[in-house]
Amino acid sequence: MRALILKDLYVLWKQTRFLLLFVLVFSAIPGATYTAFGVIYAAILPYTALAYDERSKWPQLAAMLPYSDRDMVLSKFAVGWLAIGGATVISLAIHGVFSLFVEDAASDLPVVLMGACTGLCILAITLPLMFRFGVEKGRLMMFLIIFLVCASAGALGSVSVQLAPDGGYYLPMELTLALPIIALVLTALSLPLSIRLYRHRWR
Repeated sequence: MRALILKDLYVLWKQTRFLLLFVLVFSAIPGATYTAFGVIYAAILPYTALAYDERSKWPQLAAMLPYSDRDMVLSKFAVGWLAIGGATVISLAIHGVFSLFVEDAASDLPVVLMGACTGLCILAITLPLMFRFGVEKGRLMMFLIIFLVCASAGALGSVSVQLAPDGGYYLPMELTLALPIIALVLTALSLPLSIRLYRHRWR
């Protein structure tokens, strides 16, 4: 499966350097909105790899190679996890340094983590659609789901945000703990569903 992940990373680097730079820039811009957007945008990079796979007839070729359906599906999830993780680490590092000079910057860190969890949820919800309908047919549903997830996360964050004694804002502990759990549950449900849908479409 490592070879599949490297294949996708090579394709993304060769074909979508601008998009990778776009994610990097938004992840590094101070401000919770920009960094959360960069982290969430990283979650859709596997769809670009899927689009190139379909265009080059890679699934048909992979069916003749010693790759299991689980490897094919898990590699796309792994690319998404790596993209989200990389954007999150960059955002946390930049904001960590920035918080040394600007006091309010530290309050952006929970929002970055919330963006990472939102990206994981988007990945878990939309990848099964890509495996079932393909990138072209599933693109509209993907953007609709991304909009609904981001809007729900934004509304939840704005409603749940609380005023700190020092005048800043923070997310309550319940929300901070619930988001990773939701992301993990959705991922655990999405993986076997994606494998089943991939097998139904390509085998």
